[in-house]
Amino acid sequence: MDKIIYLDNAATTKTAPEVVEAMIPYFTEFYGNPSSIYSFSAENKEVIACQREKIANAIHANAEEIYFTAGGSEADNWAIKATVEAYEKKGKHIITTKIEHHAVLHTCEYLEKKGYEVTYLDVDENGIVKLEELKKAIRKDTILISIMFANNEIGSIQPVQEIGKIAHEQGILFHTDAVQAFGHLPIDVEKCHIDMLSASGHKLNGPKGIGFLYIRKGVKIRSFIHGGAQERKRRAGTENVPGIVGFGKAVELAYTSLEERIAKEIELRDYLIEQIEKRIPYCHLNGDRQKRLPNNVNFSFQFVEGESLLIMLDMKGICASSGSACTSGSLDPSHVLLAIGLPHEIAHGSLRLTLSEETTKEELDYVVSSLEEIVIKLRKMSPLYEDFIRKQEKR
Repeated sequence: MDKIIYLDNAATTKTAPEVVEAMIPYFTEFYGNPSSIYSFSAENKEVIACQREKIANAIHANAEEIYFTAGGSEADNWAIKATVEAYEKKGKHIITTKIEHHAVLHTCEYLEKKGYEVTYLDVDENGIVKLEELKKAIRKDTILISIMFANNEIGSIQPVQEIGKIAHEQGILFHTDAVQAFGHLPIDVEKCHIDMLSASGHKLNGPKGIGFLYIRKGVKIRSFIHGGAQERKRRAGTENVPGIVGFGKAVELAYTSLEERIAKEIELRDYLIEQIEKRIPYCHLNGDRQKRLPNNVNFSFQFVEGESLLIMLDMKGICASSGSACTSGSLDPSHVLLAIGLPHEIAHGSLRLTLSEETTKEELDYVVSSLEEIVIKLRKMSPLYEDFIRKQEKR
């Protein structure tokens, strides 16, 4: 197959042509600063307000509860750091999980150095939070629960509505990192009792460098970036008008076709899982088989080193990953896979394939054939695999 097969949509997505088209005029024609008072610039305020409304509607929020950021990591940092600053008189205890994105984990580690206490919850073998463990972890001084909507590596979807209910029953704020879920799953911040939600544009065919933080009305968290009065005095800095317009267009496209796209991606996802399990022995599906993102497939292959697997797939024109793009330079196995109980040697042989609505069955057939061939080749070079086969033959 001559063309590139892109199966790393959890890392980033292709910007949709409609999104690019919507953005271009705001680079070249309508380039005014929305904070300026003359009409040429002031009109961009209305444009921003329109996108804010679109995004709010997508999660059943109010427009004034949406604050634009430079992406998901900033939104996560803002939600956590500003919450502890605003509520530190109530307590200094935070609850999160061991499988969060590093934007949350590293922020919590930073706060621990500042004297805050963090409980990192275990998850089950499918990467799902145990609600009873969450309840046990709550203390009188707990001020924030931050648990992701769906995991970026193994795709497992958390019981967000139940988590939010537990948090609110105890008078605790609930933040969810929905970077992987927004635009891919239906989200209702009211039904799920969510106080803060982080999302990013480039995960749903929008531009990079734009995201938002939903902050429920009444939540008393403070500014994260100080300076001007933008974003209702909560996030200083000249608005990224082209990015906001592109984000709004991407949200419009994503939620107009959401149900149809989910159905198509689930069909392709399950087909890919079935073919891999049928054709490649000694592999393990990571994450919950049903409660997972529609486009996420994550496998560990015994007796295979993940980096070699990725390089050989790349040589065949297949773009994939072994986990989060934010940790691609690390030699350590995925913290998510270790948290669900995989031993180091198996966690090192992991592969994440994330589909898009443009992915075809023909492409997946090529991927499975290539993967089968590569795994066989790599296992032939593994002395551990040879020993394993000899032991199996003696039985």
